[in-house]
Amino acid sequence: MGKGEVTRQAILERATALASRCGLEGVSIGHLAEDLGLSKSGLFAHFGSKEALQVEILRFAADRFVQAVVRPALAEPRGEPRVRAIFERWLGWSRSHSVPGGCLFVAAASELDDRPGPARNELVRLQKEWMDSIAICFRSGISEGHFRADADPEQFAHDLYSVMLGYHHAQRLLRDPAADFRARASMEALLAAARRRGPSRAAPRRRPVRPRSAPRQRRTA
Repeated sequence: MGKGEVTRQAILERATALASRCGLEGVSIGHLAEDLGLSKSGLFAHFGSKEALQVEILRFAADRFVQAVVRPALAEPRGEPRVRAIFERWLGWSRSHSVPGGCLFVAAASELDDRPGPARNELVRLQKEWMDSIAICFRSGISEGHFRADADPEQFAHDLYSVMLGYHHAQRLLRDPAADFRARASMEALLAAARRRGPSRAAPRRRPVRPRSAPRQRRTA
C-alpha cells in the first residue's frame, strides 16, 4: 500500500468515526485536516469535494460491515444458522468500538432521507443490497427445509431490519438495559413464524436470556 493510500485510509478511518457520532454533515474538512496534520488542499486532493468524501465514508463503512458481519455469517451453514449469524453479528456491529456513535447507516438514513444527491443515492444502493442479501440467506433456509415454502424472504428481510432499527433506538437513545433481550425475543418470534409446520430440520430454538433489570409482564386472570 502506497503512501497516498495509507493517508486515504487514515482519513476515512477518522471520518467514519466522526460521522457515526456527528452525522455526515458533521464531518468537517477543516477538522479532519487538523486532526490528521494535513492541509485542507491536501485532503481535498484525495476526494475532490465534501460530497465525494461522504460517499467514500459510506463505502468505507460498508466494507467494514461486510468484514465484521456478512463474511463471517456466510461461513455458517445455509439456512437458519446463517440467518441467526447475520442477526448476532449485526447486534455486535451496533455495539462495536469501530462505530462509537452506533450504526452509521441508521444515522445517515435519518440525515439523508429527504436530501437528494450522491450520498443519499449511495446509501440507498447499499441498503437495498443488504436487504437483498438477508432475503437470499432466508431463501436458503426455505430450500434447506428450515422455513415454510410459502414464507416471504423480502418480508422477513424487512421485518428483521425493523427489529434492528428498534434495537438501535432502544440501545442508543433510550439506554434500555433490556434492548438485547427484546431484540432477541423479536428475532425468535420472526423465526418461529417462518418455520415449517410440523417436524423441522432447523437448529434448536435459543431462548433469549432476560436481563435482571428487564420487567416481567404481569399475568392476567
